[in-house]
Amino acid sequence: MNRTYTSIFIFLFIVIFSVTGYGFDKFPTLENRYFGERPPGITPKLFAPKVLSPDDLFEDGTFSPDMKSFYFTRKNGKYKKRAFFVIHYEKNQWGEIYETDLKWPLFSIDGNTMYLGKKYSERTKTGWSKPKEMGDFLKEQAHGLSVSAKGTFYFPFFKKEDDGHGNIGYSRLISGKYEEPKKLGPDINQGNYIAHPYIAPDESYLMWDVERDENHGSSQPDIYISFKESDGSWGQAINMGNEINTSIYEQSPRVSPNGKYLFLFVVSG
Repeated sequence: MNRTYTSIFIFLFIVIFSVTGYGFDKFPTLENRYFGERPPGITPKLFAPKVLSPDDLFEDGTFSPDMKSFYFTRKNGKYKKRAFFVIHYEKNQWGEIYETDLKWPLFSIDGNTMYLGKKYSERTKTGWSKPKEMGDFLKEQAHGLSVSAKGTFYFPFFKKEDDGHGNIGYSRLISGKYEEPKKLGPDINQGNYIAHPYIAPDESYLMWDVERDENHGSSQPDIYISFKESDGSWGQAINMGNEINTSIYEQSPRVSPNGKYLFLFVVSG
């Protein structure tokens, strides 16, 4: 049986984290930072549906660190293949949406490095440099990539000895080279389809999506969170509750660059 899926982006105010928006005090004042949306409370709401998903074609998106650009994708309907878009904030207003060759860009906290899959570009006086290879440490990377303020990468990866079971791990930059990925503990790496981690800029918490028996939806991913303990270990994986996790498909948690809002990608059938 064919099913039609509606993709939406939701956001909510963060009240459970103690987070700092890195460099947020240097951001220009943007009266319309969230496309004119009234910021929500702790109950999720659709994010800018009239702008981003007027025909229910929106898939996923992310802000640049200065929140002057929003990159997103659309698929289904007239888009037989996934299409990539960007919209920029210029002259005190959001401009026109147009297609871009940039696919799922990820930015460093300072905005001077842009990661594109397993390559990266650096900001120069004349624009972005030509893409460079990230290195072999990402050779087994699966779905999702996140980087902390000090440049440590968190991502899911697959090892032959794990019999196809994915694991979230991390890789630190040591003496100018990224180390081999190290798996996080079994409390985090439990369940099926472990994917899309988000690491806090200061690495104080980690969010990800995974299918577990205790999830709110049958055979659907839920969002989990773990906080870093004072000894550097990761605490218990916590299901983020029925306000965030429902009977439908939630994935790809991330926090706005100012540290105030949580965004989720949701698919309903």
